[in-house]
Amino acid sequence: MPTRRETLVIIGSGPAAWTAAVYAARANLDPVVYEGEVSREMIPGGQLMFTTDIENFPGFPEAIGGQELMDRMRAQAVRFGTRVEGQDVVRVDFSSHPLRLTTSGGDDVIAQSVIIATGARANWLGLHNEERLARTGGGVSACAVCDGALPAFRNQRLAVVGGGDSAMEEATYLSKYASEVVIVHRRDEFRASKVMAQRVLENPKIRVEWNSRVVDVIGDDFITGLRLADTQSGDERTIEVGGLFVAIGHTPNTDFLKGQIDLEPTGYVITPSPWRTCTSVPGVFAAGDVMDAYYRQAITAAGTGCMAALEAERWLAHQHVAGAQPPVLETAEAPSTLEVDPSGV
Repeated sequence: MPTRRETLVIIGSGPAAWTAAVYAARANLDPVVYEGEVSREMIPGGQLMFTTDIENFPGFPEAIGGQELMDRMRAQAVRFGTRVEGQDVVRVDFSSHPLRLTTSGGDDVIAQSVIIATGARANWLGLHNEERLARTGGGVSACAVCDGALPAFRNQRLAVVGGGDSAMEEATYLSKYASEVVIVHRRDEFRASKVMAQRVLENPKIRVEWNSRVVDVIGDDFITGLRLADTQSGDERTIEVGGLFVAIGHTPNTDFLKGQIDLEPTGYVITPSPWRTCTSVPGVFAAGDVMDAYYRQAITAAGTGCMAALEAERWLAHQHVAGAQPPVLETAEAPSTLEVDPSGV
């Protein structure tokens, strides 16, 4: 296939990718977004495509569905001229400039700059009904901060699976809304830090099912219970719950980057400078959950998408790439030329 030449390639299709695309397109960088293909673990749009109601994204006081939010972000990017390709980027060569990428369709792409916004996928238990209910909004989630305050979970007994700091944070957060929080942990002690574990154990609304693992998620349209197995005796029992939150970590979607860019041992893209999105490779920037193992929220992902686009524009201008002008950042003396006008969708 012929080689494609691009000024800016954005890899991903979540809030970070579409926000970066909006800013880049309005800056006349003619961006192309590789939004990816449908797979068992991910679909274009990222994890928000599995979220029914989003109540904490500014501008939507009545909540908005995850799929609708992603559709609207995508439409806004396309409105300003973003081109979209429904392929994965399966291989990159960042050893020299310009940068080279290979897509799942076999395209060879040469890019002046790249924004990596491929996100991270939640680790699941691997149970069929767990996956089905997570996809259909049936009370199974991997983010308590995203979903825990929804009306469906209030005053319910909620279960959290995990034993690390993330599980402790999820359980503590959920205890504000639930009638009871049950932590299901396969060992007889937590892996979490002592402070986090002690906080959970002292919370009167939280109890622990030690030496237990989930072997089945019960429920048709919405979860009603869990089938637990004792990790020592193998005995099984059922507990009633009105929600399940899986907190056994996330895996960043960076396998295609290994050996080409600096990554954390856990796979997250390293951004060496605080509050910046530049990576170890000049001209390559990272945004969203692929570089953020701490916040993992739609709004923070969108914010870093904006940052990455502004940094990419500035970098391209310094490289004297046609069409790129240094962004005028908003100050008291000079209003930003990149500010989205109030009439924009």
